[in-house]
Amino acid sequence: MNNVEKFIEIYNSCIKREGADKLLEYIKEKTDFFSAPASTRFHGAYEGGLLEHSLNVYECLCDFVSRPRFRDKYGFKFENETLAIAALLHDICKTNFYKTEMRNVKKNGVWEAVPYYTIEDTLPYGHGEKSVYIISGFMKLTRDEAFAIRYHMGFSGTEDANQVGKALEMFPLAFALCVADMEASYYMEGTALPRI
Repeated sequence: MNNVEKFIEIYNSCIKREGADKLLEYIKEKTDFFSAPASTRFHGAYEGGLLEHSLNVYECLCDFVSRPRFRDKYGFKFENETLAIAALLHDICKTNFYKTEMRNVKKNGVWEAVPYYTIEDTLPYGHGEKSVYIISGFMKLTRDEAFAIRYHMGFSGTEDANQVGKALEMFPLAFALCVADMEASYYMEGTALPRI
């Protein structure tokens, strides 16, 4: 099963909310979600990187919230639908966001034109808030889902640290999604390796 099939299978089996079908149709027909990179030069900076990253975040989020400390000690439990929405769609703001340009790079003493990604933001509405905005145009989000998606960047975003900290404290799903996003970005897709 390829990543597109995997995404669609998880999406359709978990997300049953009114409007979910229209959002999936939008993703498939009006965006480059399945082919877009996840970044210009960091994690997932290749064709299909955004899709792979979204699936990785889903895997990490499901693992994180199933941990006894998070689930049993603190009592945090989330529906599969909520986990799928938060993880699979947290970076929908990156659709139709990147474009490919060419630049010259010297390889073995010879200049060669190579493609690279640049940003062309046609909807400058922030990062997490743009994802919430796009999703909300098709289906209703719970407060937990909206705050999780909005603050999934944690303290690596440009927001006031006190505001981020308060959101992560008030909305455990936001904290969990932030952890899952970092795990996927730095360990599954990045160059950081776990120290054993």
